[in-house]
Amino acid sequence: STAKEVFIPLTVGGGIRSVEHVDQLLRNGADKVSISSAAVSNPDLLNEISSTWGAQVLVLSLDAQANTAMPSGYEVMIKGGKEGTGMDAIAWVKEVEERGVGEILINSIDADGTRDGFDLDMIKAVRAAVSVPLIASGGAGEPAHFPPAIEAGAQAVLAASLFHYGPDDMISQVKDAIEAAGFTVRR
Repeated sequence: STAKEVFIPLTVGGGIRSVEHVDQLLRNGADKVSISSAAVSNPDLLNEISSTWGAQVLVLSLDAQANTAMPSGYEVMIKGGKEGTGMDAIAWVKEVEERGVGEILINSIDADGTRDGFDLDMIKAVRAAVSVPLIASGGAGEPAHFPPAIEAGAQAVLAASLFHYGPDDMISQVKDAIEAAGFTVRR
């Protein structure tokens, strides 16, 4: 029913574990699906989704946390960022790109909720590893935090608490900051 009320691309995620579930979501109005923990436990699911509906339908949602034991310095986390996998985040994004993912949503567990800014080093590391569009998430606390994330390589930026608890015109403030930094913004 949400798809009938909103006129923007609708991405649905959470609990998706099969191509049958993806089919149901797409038939009910979703434009894209976002896969996270299920991709780690069943990477072939990514291939199946991409080969059936195309890369444009498939978003990998990656929760990553700084971990010096990993070659890249970042570990893939699952179960909402609560459980480490022992997998290197940069190796993982390279693999999922090869499996047909069309976009990657990267969320820094370390920055998420801090409102201190995005993890720019993580964004740069992922951008250097893959060519698919990146959506940066985790850490936005003010409009000035958005342009550096785009400069670091994100094609899109995501925030939650900033908009939930900020003033009513926060979306306009963020767009103004991004535009003032020289980036194109849809109005």
